[in-house]
Amino acid sequence: MAATSTASADELAKFEAVADTWWDPSGPFRPLHKFNPARIRFMRDHLMRHFGLDEASSTPFAGLSLLDIGCGGGLITEPMARLGFNVTGIDAAQKNISVAQVHAERSDLDISYETATPEDLLLRNRKFDVVLTLEVVEHVADLNAFLNAAGSLVAPGGTLIAATLNRTFKSLALAKIGAEYILRWLPRGTHDWRKFVKPSELAADIRAAGLKVSEISGLSYDLMNDTWKISRDLDVNYIVSATKDLKR
Repeated sequence: MAATSTASADELAKFEAVADTWWDPSGPFRPLHKFNPARIRFMRDHLMRHFGLDEASSTPFAGLSLLDIGCGGGLITEPMARLGFNVTGIDAAQKNISVAQVHAERSDLDISYETATPEDLLLRNRKFDVVLTLEVVEHVADLNAFLNAAGSLVAPGGTLIAATLNRTFKSLALAKIGAEYILRWLPRGTHDWRKFVKPSELAADIRAAGLKVSEISGLSYDLMNDTWKISRDLDVNYIVSATKDLKR
């Protein structure tokens, strides 16, 4: 039986059009390359605490499984694999998966990639210790259904981490108008501000999916130093972590 998909055909077309540039640090995905170090530090530190792991290890997450939903060209799956996770990356855009597979092979990394949606994996009763959905929820067709599917893929005792854009006038000015039309960090039309998600909305849907929100942090840009950092400012970019009870 085919799964009902929360993927948006229009959004997929946007990313298919620029899929060949995923690994170009000066290309359309430049913002992801710039704030990846901050995102990875947040996830590593949070997950180390959650699973009670040894900080001295270079591969602290060995033996744990991780799913990256909307993995794109693999900008997060690769560093997560280097940290020891058994990584699966899925994306509804086949061209993105092709790019990710080629880059992983060249990097000598064993990552399982598949053109699929979370609903597809649910039909196979898959479960993962960690599920990531980073800069994805603002592009899906049905937020509630998407998060319900993502939450259902988290194993008991596991963690869901989501990152997205807040729907504020500040994000309209900076993440939409500024990033796409003034600084030209992103191709015009990459985002629809109306689909940005407030932290309260994201948290409510995550709770409805059966998880407990444990942390919400901002991701802020330092213009003077051209760097990103984790902060308390949720007005534009933010990241949420949530856990599933062991009994579920």
